[in-house]
Amino acid sequence: MTEDIEAIFFDMGTTLRTRVADEELRRQAMEQMMALLGEKEAPEAFYQRLVERFRAYRQWAQETLIEAPEKEIWTRWVLPDRPPMQIEPLAGQLTHLWRDTQGRRVVRPDARLVVAELARRGYRLGVISNTNSACAVPHGLEEYGLANYFQTVILSSTFGRRKPDPAIFWEATRQVGVSPARSAYVGDQISRDVVGPRRAGFAMAIIIDNPRARKEAQAQSLFKPDVVIQELSDLLDIF
Repeated sequence: MTEDIEAIFFDMGTTLRTRVADEELRRQAMEQMMALLGEKEAPEAFYQRLVERFRAYRQWAQETLIEAPEKEIWTRWVLPDRPPMQIEPLAGQLTHLWRDTQGRRVVRPDARLVVAELARRGYRLGVISNTNSACAVPHGLEEYGLANYFQTVILSSTFGRRKPDPAIFWEATRQVGVSPARSAYVGDQISRDVVGPRRAGFAMAIIIDNPRARKEAQAQSLFKPDVVIQELSDLLDIF
C-alpha cells in the first residue's frame, strides 16, 4: 500500500506537538487577558465562565463542522455581553492568551528528524489542523524549524470547515497536487483523523497512540486506523 503513497499530511496537536500543564503560564495568561479587557470579576470565576462558553462553541462546531473566525468566536460565543467594536481588534491576542491557559505546547522530540527524512525521501508533506487560531500553527512550525518542509498548511480557522469534513482534506491534496488515493494522514483522534481521511478517499489513516484514541477505538468499530504508531519515528519504517 505504501508504494503508492506520494503525500503525507499531519495533524498538529498531540501529533507533531503535545501539551504540558503549566499553572504559572495559565495564571499569567489570565492576568493579561483580564487586564486587556479591564475585567473586574474574580479570576477563577471569569476563567470558568470562559470555559463554559468555549465548551458551547466547540459543541456547535463539532456538530456543524464549521470553524468560525476568531472575531466571531469571541464576539458571538465567548464575550457576547461586550461591545463587538471592543472585542474584534483584540481577538487574536485573546486567542493566544486563552491557548496559554490550556498549557504549554512542546514539539515531539523526534518530529523534526522524521519530517526532514520523509521530505528527503521525496514525499510531499502538509498539515491539516483543527484550530480556532489563524497563527498558532504557522508560528509553531516556524518555532520548531518545521515550516520549510510542508508544502501546505490547511487550518480550519481560515478554511472554515473542520475535520472530519472531507472538504478540508480534499483542499490539502489539491494544493500539493496529489490525489487522495495517493495520500496518507497521521493524527491522534479516530473521530477526526480516521473518519475524515476515510471519507475523503485517503489511502491510509495512521494514529499515534494515546488514551483518547484507545477509548474511541473501544467505543466504535466502524472506523479503524490502518496503523497505530507509538512514536513519530515509527513512520520511517512504514514509508
